[in-house]
Amino acid sequence: MGNLFGKKKVTRITEQDKAVLQLKQQRDRLKQYQKKITLQLEKERELAKQLLKNGKKDKALLLLKKKRYQEQLLDKTENQISNLERMVQDIEFAQIEIKVIEGLKVGNDCLKKMHELFSIEEVERIMDETHDAIEYQKQIDDMLAGSLTQEDEDAVLAELEAITQEEADLELPDVPGEELPEVPEQEPVRVVFLCLTVLCF
Repeated sequence: MGNLFGKKKVTRITEQDKAVLQLKQQRDRLKQYQKKITLQLEKERELAKQLLKNGKKDKALLLLKKKRYQEQLLDKTENQISNLERMVQDIEFAQIEIKVIEGLKVGNDCLKKMHELFSIEEVERIMDETHDAIEYQKQIDDMLAGSLTQEDEDAVLAELEAITQEEADLELPDVPGEELPEVPEQEPVRVVFLCLTVLCF
């Protein structure tokens, strides 16, 4: 029976990935060594102080020489760590560059295929046809715009003048010159009379 949840995605580990991993492991080992030496240097300095207090100057001097040698090793270790980190960064950046180049290659292939669809001659023919169609439409527009005779143009202008005159002749009612009556401030009281009619039978 196969896997019910589908196939596992297999990640392909490249030689570059292995190289980066090994470089990082070496860097980590060097950092551990560096930490160990640093702690040892601190202890030896304290021990040298103690030896001086006890009057053992020669042993203290020998211990400080050993400490000095280890400090030089520490400096070399720091340089090696820097070199390893630089190498890791160079490899990782080279991998990015490869992906970029692969992307550019795919893009170029795609452009080539698109260019194969239309040759230069085909594009020129389409552009000429488009230009001809635009010119043809322009000729039609010019013909339609110029289809009115001078008599028609005069009639249109006369109609425009008549409409303008009608607007000018439109008279508005006169505004009354008398003053309007004053409005009382209080509402007038209304008296309601009820008329009762009695009907006698």
